[in-house]
Amino acid sequence: MTQKKPSLPANAAAALRSNDPKTQAVASKTGKGGSTKATFKANEFIVYPAHGVGQITAIEEQEVAGFKLELYVISFSKDKMTLKVPTPKVASVGMRKLAEADVVKKALDTLTGRARVKRTMWSRRAQEYEAKINSGDLVAIAEVVRDLYRSEVQPEQSYSERQLYEAALDRMAREIAVVQKLTDSESLKVIEGQLAKSPRRAAKADEPVDDADVEEAA
Repeated sequence: MTQKKPSLPANAAAALRSNDPKTQAVASKTGKGGSTKATFKANEFIVYPAHGVGQITAIEEQEVAGFKLELYVISFSKDKMTLKVPTPKVASVGMRKLAEADVVKKALDTLTGRARVKRTMWSRRAQEYEAKINSGDLVAIAEVVRDLYRSEVQPEQSYSERQLYEAALDRMAREIAVVQKLTDSESLKVIEGQLAKSPRRAAKADEPVDDADVEEAA
């Protein structure tokens, strides 16, 4: 009788975690111990929702508690960070290929639209913006850039607004730069050009923000 392989022990994830503070290791159970065929290639650029654009520098196998795990080694050069992701974990963490041309166009077109600011407390809006940024969805990230953008004739952003705006702008610019083979500065110019086409917002947003919102955002 053929014996079934046991599930990967719970402490396997801890065994995978690197001591190097610049290296993060992510592990998951492999079910019956079967390997998952890699869907990404070495040197390919990918998008990891929580960190943005990264590059797969290697696909390696690592033995943990007697089990072999196939791992993507992903480098995020700008953040000086390396992430190891087991291939079976790819879907659950939302790792994806770079956006297709039509998605990039939709994201850029989103920037030209009218900002949509909900009349809710800033803390709640900030959570929604952060969730969009970490979703890995390029169009959703573009919506954050659009909504938090301020032209020279508009009121300045609060510190927290600026932080979220710059995070979304960086995520969007880096992906567009890789997809369209541009430098980071060229990608930013493309985005700024689209934002310049958006309807000017007056001192008050389309959906006015009350004093409590302004105070909390500051």
